[in-house]
Formats: sequence, structure tokens, C-alpha cells
Amino acid sequence: MIQETAEPATPVRNFSVQLSSTPRGARLARLLATEQLRAWGLPLDPARQIVAELATNAATHGRVQGRDFRLLLYVVGDTLRIEVTDTRGDRMPCTQLPAPEAESGRGLLLVDALADRWGCAPGPPPRKTVWAEVALPPDCRNPCSGATGGLSQEPRG
Repeated sequence: MIQETAEPATPVRNFSVQLSSTPRGARLARLLATEQLRAWGLPLDPARQIVAELATNAATHGRVQGRDFRLLLYVVGDTLRIEVTDTRGDRMPCTQLPAPEAESGRGLLLVDALADRWGCAPGPPPRKTVWAEVALPPDCRNPCSGATGGLSQEPRG
């Protein structure tokens, strides 16, 4: 017996890449995320800036010599979720106001301002994942996620 499977009208949108925990890897994360968002037809901002901040944090504060970090983007219903996983589960992020003259330390404040939600989840040791979610405009939502319905009731012919 042969079974046919119906393919979704729109593929599920997800993108994952493993990058070196270096400034170059963080820059590449931002560039690759920008191109993926563009290919999906999604707004570039604020997601591009959130990816830049989370990837920079992974390369700076989550760096362990010889270990990479992972960037994951996916769309669920009306939400783009951005996840960056590094191998420093012992260093959980926290927001704090830097000194006015400090040249760094504002990344998570930017993520907090730009994302609709964000947080951190411990992973299997030694990992942690810092994630952020951004609401998508109605014309960019993923109809295959099942979150909002959207199955066509038109007869097939």
C-alpha cells in the first residue's frame, strides 16, 4: 500500500547554524540571519539587531576555547524566535545599567527594549540558550505552524 503525504503550502521556517565563538563568528551570525530573514520576506529589524547582540554576547561572555555557539531562527504562528546557545551555562546573563562612560555592557538592555519577550534557559551542561521573540506583522506569519489556523476550505478540482 502506498501512502501519499500532503506537503504544506508554505514550508516551516527555521534556520540553524553553528559558528565559532569569535567576533568574526558573531558578525557572520548577523549577516546570515539578515539574509535568511530577507529570503523569508520578514522584516530585518529589530531581529537583525537582536541577533547581533546575542551573538556578540555568546562570542564575548559565552566563549570557551574550541567551542562554538549555535544560532537558531524559527517562526511559530505570528512570532519569530531567535535562540543563541553557547557553552558557558555557568554564566547566566543579567541586565544591569553600565557606568555612563563604559564602552560596552548595553547589549541585553537593547535586547530587552527591542524584543517582545526574552529570557535564558539552561541546557544540558555546559550549555545555556538565550532567546528572544519578536511579533511579526500579519502578512509575514507562518500559515503552517498551526497557531492561527488558515487552512483553505476551497474545493479541489
